[in-house]
Amino acid sequence: MEGGNGGPIERIAPSDLVTLAMDRRGRTPEHLGAVLVLGAGTDVVAVERVIAERARLIPRLCQRLVRVPPGCGNPVWIDDADFDPSRQMRRVRCPHPATEQELLDLAAAIATEPLPRSRPLWISTIVTGLADGRIALVIVLHHVVADGIGGLAVLDRLVDGAAVSTQSRAFPTPRPALARLAAEAARARLRSLRRFPMVLRALRVSLAAGGGMHPRPAAPCSLLQPTGSRRRFAVARADLAGLRAAAHRYGGTVNDAMLAAVAGALRTVLVQRGERVETFRVGLMVAARRSAPAEALGNSTAPLLVDVPSSSEPEARLAAIAGTVRARRDSATGPAPVALIAPLFRALAALGIYRWYIAHQRRLHTLTSNVRGPDRQRRVADAPIESIIPISVGEAGNITVGFVALSYAGVLVVTVTADPDHAPDLPAIATALQDELDALVTAARAEGGERAGEAPHDDVAG
Repeated sequence: MEGGNGGPIERIAPSDLVTLAMDRRGRTPEHLGAVLVLGAGTDVVAVERVIAERARLIPRLCQRLVRVPPGCGNPVWIDDADFDPSRQMRRVRCPHPATEQELLDLAAAIATEPLPRSRPLWISTIVTGLADGRIALVIVLHHVVADGIGGLAVLDRLVDGAAVSTQSRAFPTPRPALARLAAEAARARLRSLRRFPMVLRALRVSLAAGGGMHPRPAAPCSLLQPTGSRRRFAVARADLAGLRAAAHRYGGTVNDAMLAAVAGALRTVLVQRGERVETFRVGLMVAARRSAPAEALGNSTAPLLVDVPSSSEPEARLAAIAGTVRARRDSATGPAPVALIAPLFRALAALGIYRWYIAHQRRLHTLTSNVRGPDRQRRVADAPIESIIPISVGEAGNITVGFVALSYAGVLVVTVTADPDHAPDLPAIATALQDELDALVTAARAEGGERAGEAPHDDVAG
């Protein structure tokens, strides 16, 4: 690797090295993204032009991840001198009858397709042929590029009216010289040794948020089965103000309401399968930051385990856990265990041991995340974004069903992700989730909305 001093050395985060190791050993790539449904009559060429122009203004979308020689530290992000946004973009037609489910099935196929490491780790796909003349924009990022909060920062730069940095940036910047990489890596190792006592304290806190070293095992049920490589999506929606009002009646947040609805949906489906679980162990991915600039993406999330009772009434579930996430959120906003002891996790992942563990784990039944998106409708290439559907795939271990939520323009969209070979009743899960969300919103409206004096803000997960 040649080059002079250049700018700051941008290394991949230690926890992201574990993600890459899992990516190499796993059968499903670690990707996240969103499906943007645009209004009828949208100019497809204009959308492609705008995405190409604005992608150039987001440094990470113009960079590749490259390995460095032994002794020079972790892989680094470098500018792709051959970057051509047209190579990151494509156009496909939605299969007949082009309903939302066909769009979601196509998005799942796009999201589970590996991204070539020889190029920037993202792809943008325009889907034409939707009902009523609409189109969709499917944007997929590798998880080492961004988490949910970082993904929002990318989206914010791609839509109309985005704030553009006034600082000029030479492109491409020179690659760091080997001597500089080796010296910087040596200093990083020294800093790690000095911070070892702090790391131990942070590890204890992080492990406690994630259930501790030896948590009470999650109840056995058919939700826990070793998963394969296929994924399928389904969607449920809720009026955000109504769901917030339902949560605030009990001193909770939208996160609490979503967890209560998820538990209710899983209860319904397990009953249909002839099973019963008294308490669901749900992992909520919590972001350590409320926002992220497009110039500083990466990942900063940690799991928070929440026990949610499976009582039949959604309001009873909500009352039982209201305020839980807010009260315990701070304990999960530090570095995740995988970040604190990344070399160990990376070795376990490379050997296949970590993958074996998550395929047999009993810490939790499902994973959820919830990110607060734009409050008002946005546009891209002057076309209105009618809805945004969050998507996320990855090595799921034995978790057959997961949930990722995003609020946009007053609507909370919850995408249910499942392994269709082990959760063939995905439509029933989505229907049950929709019923649970509707029940909470209806009850809140019947009570006249949220009461004065209760928390006006919700936690942000990622």
